[in-house]
Amino acid sequence: MGSGGEAVTLATHHLLQVMFEALTEGMRREIRGKEEAILPAEPSRELRSMLRHLLEMLPVSKVSGAGRDSAINLLVKQVPRKSQRNPDNSLTLWVIDQGLKKILEVAGTVAELSNGPPLTDNTHMSCSVLLSKLYDDLKSDGERENFNRLCEEYVQHHFGCSGLESKLRSIQAVSVLLQGPSDVGNRTLEMSGIMDTIISLCASQDLTHQQVAVEALIHAAGKAKRATFITANGVALLKDLYKKSENDRIRVRALVGLCKLGSAGGTDFSMKQFAEGSTLKLAKQCRKWLCNESLPQNSRRWAIEGLAYLTFDADVKEELAEDSHALSAMFQLAKSEDKTVLFAVGSTLVNCTNSYDVDKPDPQMVELAKYAKQHVPEEHPKDAPAFIQQRLAKLLEAGVVSALVCMVKQESPALTEACRECISRVFLALVDRQEDRGMVVAQGGGKALIPLATEGTDLGKIKAAQALAKITITSNPEIAFPGERIYEVVRPLSSLLALDCTLLQNFEALMALTNLAGISERLRQKIMKEKAVPKVEGYMFEEHELVRAAATECMCNLVLSTEVQKLFVAPGNDRLKLLVLYSGEDDERLRKAAAGTLAMLTSEQPELCARIPATTSHWLEILQALLLSDNLELQHRGAVVALNLMKAERGLAETLMESEVLEILSVLAKGGATEQSAVAKAAGQCLDAAVRYGIIKSNHGEGGGETLACRA
Repeated sequence: MGSGGEAVTLATHHLLQVMFEALTEGMRREIRGKEEAILPAEPSRELRSMLRHLLEMLPVSKVSGAGRDSAINLLVKQVPRKSQRNPDNSLTLWVIDQGLKKILEVAGTVAELSNGPPLTDNTHMSCSVLLSKLYDDLKSDGERENFNRLCEEYVQHHFGCSGLESKLRSIQAVSVLLQGPSDVGNRTLEMSGIMDTIISLCASQDLTHQQVAVEALIHAAGKAKRATFITANGVALLKDLYKKSENDRIRVRALVGLCKLGSAGGTDFSMKQFAEGSTLKLAKQCRKWLCNESLPQNSRRWAIEGLAYLTFDADVKEELAEDSHALSAMFQLAKSEDKTVLFAVGSTLVNCTNSYDVDKPDPQMVELAKYAKQHVPEEHPKDAPAFIQQRLAKLLEAGVVSALVCMVKQESPALTEACRECISRVFLALVDRQEDRGMVVAQGGGKALIPLATEGTDLGKIKAAQALAKITITSNPEIAFPGERIYEVVRPLSSLLALDCTLLQNFEALMALTNLAGISERLRQKIMKEKAVPKVEGYMFEEHELVRAAATECMCNLVLSTEVQKLFVAPGNDRLKLLVLYSGEDDERLRKAAAGTLAMLTSEQPELCARIPATTSHWLEILQALLLSDNLELQHRGAVVALNLMKAERGLAETLMESEVLEILSVLAKGGATEQSAVAKAAGQCLDAAVRYGIIKSNHGEGGGETLACRA
């Protein structure tokens, strides 16, 4: 894997990946010939042996850059726990004990210096992801303290050496830590002398020294406390580097440092770090460098980093959305082999679409804060919904969907969970308007959302699932998700039927599942397999009328399945009673859904008809109200229920014919307008059934007219 040939490296990476999966999963999966397979007695020992080889090859100078990246990628995929429910993180603890310093050796390597192993543009980002994954997999304060101690020892060791190259190595390692486990990075940054050295190296005449120091300064400015310190001590230095340096690599990095400091107030319109118009000038320069194809990609990506910070300002968002050349250049970089740009592009798009979470404070608390002369965040006028919709339209026109689809396809540690969440947020914003959903689906957005809804942060998965729900509601699911892909949509939608999701998310998931449940029995079986039916039943009791109606509509399609019908047939439950009562509610949408479900159940399961009179003493009044409704759909549902009751038992038929239902059906059977033909047909069949029972008889009056009389 460490050979120079990229094809050999990639093939070996895939082979090792399969070997790791076989050792970690054992032979639990159904694999042909597994009975004859020779299995190691202790898979964990074999696994650790393979991991030891990967760790040992990381700092070796003979290993190619691509091979080193592959080793890091395998460690990212195989070492941390797949689920926090698994209590065993011993593999992570073992890797930290055996190999953390080797990982830091790679993280601290400065590519421009000759004494380090060869790196690619993605190596440092991959190290950041690996370190972050390992740190997040720790369970206790003691384990985290040990991780901090090992990192501090490494940084202190190199920083304490007399040579300048060792100090650069420690600063580079701190930069990687700041991009990964930032809490650890901030602790190492606070060690004596490191921040001062970074500031002083920014003024160095050596380009490599300047570059390492400026990058560290950029990553250090992430915290408001640190940004304040750098604003006081380093802004003048960054401005000098930006204006006076003759090297574009240094200038663009200094620009990003200024951008990051200028955005320290976030979206708060009243918290501006620089003078009016300064952020717009910085953003203009970022866009200029972004569009400059003569610059190397690793320099142009820093321009996107700058925009990721500056686009907190709504004026910058507006100018970027208007600049089609800058958008095109950004999307081309997102599709390139440079994986380090992914998060910056994702963050920029989240800011432009305003798809970040905003907590709107209680108006009374705002007034109280103003009275107490406390700072209250202000929203920029150009962050109003009308401006956001215009920006979304311009992004769609510029090809944002195809860029996002390419980003999702990247198999790289740089596509972190945070990056996935950014992409999910942007997709959700793009499908907010119904008229834009077709374009998103046509360019591959539906397919890209499925992996986003199954992997990543909990919030990111919810956002992606909600976007899938919006698409499924308004588009034909068989076209939006062709073939087997339609079955993959069910699980994300079912995940939205949770108490920690909003009512809007619950409502949209129910509507989407309603559409899927009406397509085929196989899809209904898939919905049942995901245990969504009990959740749907639970939402039928929800206080919010739209959610309650949507859940009942979903149940109306689900009862097409025999297995769901059996739930209503089973003795000792009030499911049927709920449907009868809902058929008499004021909410017309709920009445339609409940009456439709009742009509379906009484058609498929005739034994339920005898139970209806026992559900409530008002059942006959509810049925009469359906038959007398002005809404033809409710009339038809009522007529079908009445017909099913008539067919089920003679006693039920007699009860109906002895009430006002006879007169109502007689009127409905005469029909009239063409649209009433279905109601008239069902009503006529009810009367025919009564005649066959001998409950009523047909009298032919004068002029050929026909009247009905009850024999009782």
